[in-house]
Amino acid sequence: MHHQGHHAKPESLEAFGITDAGTIHWNLTTAELYTHALLQGEGQLVHLGPLAVDTGRYTGRSPKDRFIVRDARSDATVDWGAVNQPMTPDHYAAVKRGILDATQGRDLFIQDVFVGTHPDFRVPVRVVTEFAWHALFIRNMFVIPTWRAYETHDPAYTILNVPSFHADPATMGTRTETVVAMNLSDRTVLIGATEYAGEMKKSAFAMMNFELPERGVMPMHCSANVGPDNEVAVFFGLSGTGKTTLSATHERTLIGDDEHGWSDDGVFNFEGGCYAKIENLSAEAEPEIFGTTRAFGTILENVVIDPETRRVNLEDTSKTQNMRAAYPISHISNASLVGYAGHPTDVVFLTADAFGVLPPLAKLTLEQVEYYFLSGYTAKIAGTERGVTEPEATFSACFGAPFMPRRPAEYARLLIEKMREHDAQGWLVNTGWSGGPFGVGHRMSIQHTRALLNAAIQHRLDDVETRQEPAFGLHIPVDVPAVPATVLDPRRTWDDRDAYDQQASQLAAMFRENFQQFENDVRPEVLAAAPGART
Repeated sequence: MHHQGHHAKPESLEAFGITDAGTIHWNLTTAELYTHALLQGEGQLVHLGPLAVDTGRYTGRSPKDRFIVRDARSDATVDWGAVNQPMTPDHYAAVKRGILDATQGRDLFIQDVFVGTHPDFRVPVRVVTEFAWHALFIRNMFVIPTWRAYETHDPAYTILNVPSFHADPATMGTRTETVVAMNLSDRTVLIGATEYAGEMKKSAFAMMNFELPERGVMPMHCSANVGPDNEVAVFFGLSGTGKTTLSATHERTLIGDDEHGWSDDGVFNFEGGCYAKIENLSAEAEPEIFGTTRAFGTILENVVIDPETRRVNLEDTSKTQNMRAAYPISHISNASLVGYAGHPTDVVFLTADAFGVLPPLAKLTLEQVEYYFLSGYTAKIAGTERGVTEPEATFSACFGAPFMPRRPAEYARLLIEKMREHDAQGWLVNTGWSGGPFGVGHRMSIQHTRALLNAAIQHRLDDVETRQEPAFGLHIPVDVPAVPATVLDPRRTWDDRDAYDQQASQLAAMFRENFQQFENDVRPEVLAAAPGART
């Protein structure tokens, strides 16, 4: 093996089992990785400097091909099921042998990074990749050590990503040739037969979600920002509900847009970068994020490029609707330089309700926080088939079930403890439809959503009068400056009030049915916070 680059530690690689690779490129810089990616034909340089790549067959994660090894460490702690599928230690050993064999004679790229910005809670991780652009993705997404920190960087976890490796389901227990296998005892993640970079990001997230609760830290699928008064807000929400957009506002400093921990010290970002959806991104609506698509260092995934001008077209979704930009958080001008801040005063749950039932803003009791956190509700417009207009409800526990190895109730208890201890207020915000369901009503105005959020987070609604709406028992502010009173009450935005009542009771029933899985895990007061429990 030939080693090139910076801060090489060949002996630790051999201990891991990589013995006959080609050239190993250690901790190359952004410019060096660009050079390799372009020379190897992994992507192309586009207008104003981003690196545009295609992820091949998979333009998103492969959740059905993700496994956790079931052994003494994971057996009683992991919430086994369709999300966290078990793999035997023997099958894992076969995958590992196969993937190590696949590295023979291959050039590899290594990045030693931290997952976590806070020095007390960050986890040192080594990522070994076959593609230069995957190493650049890791460099963008995680925290790059200082020169001095490289010397003592001793990886707690190793991620080995070799897309040219194809698993054999017959001998390795996988579903297909694609595999994402995590071993919590071995502290390794093996990825094969997918080029989608998000698998590495979310594997690191799942690892943090497993490790941190043991240290009393609440891991969160949320964005976070901090105001001029040092008051922190966190925003939970599934993809497409507004986490990235609503946390990137010029009045406040962005801590991070997707993954955070809440420790005894406050909130800290797991990442050093952002992975933003960029379909139809506009310079007017989201200038900060738009600017990153015209910057050196940014990776653009699966975007359509004009072959002559090398300009990108963010309106063309012919490759995928999941076009993304991966960029270091420093590309956002008002991002926090340290990536951590104090304890949240406000915890916001974002949901895009395509049924048009939920209010644009509601103040939650702690019992409601626990109920809505475990529910993790959003509703999207159903598929693109003609004639399908009925919205589709999604319930994803903790607003991030695919990345949560432990039981949801464990995370919920931790969140409630932190909120109680630090006196944080919970809010539910509907960024979805108003005045009727999708197809009848209209999408909530982002100006109204921002005005409501600002009022909530700036504590202008602490003492405002609220009324409890009948369908869900949510407490709605009666009056918020800059937002018409009619918008605040969802029932009043519908022309047909009876249709509203019917839709609301239908959605309430979906909530109750989904929550049956948690009935034995929560206190009776939380069950009493269910919609329709007050009829």
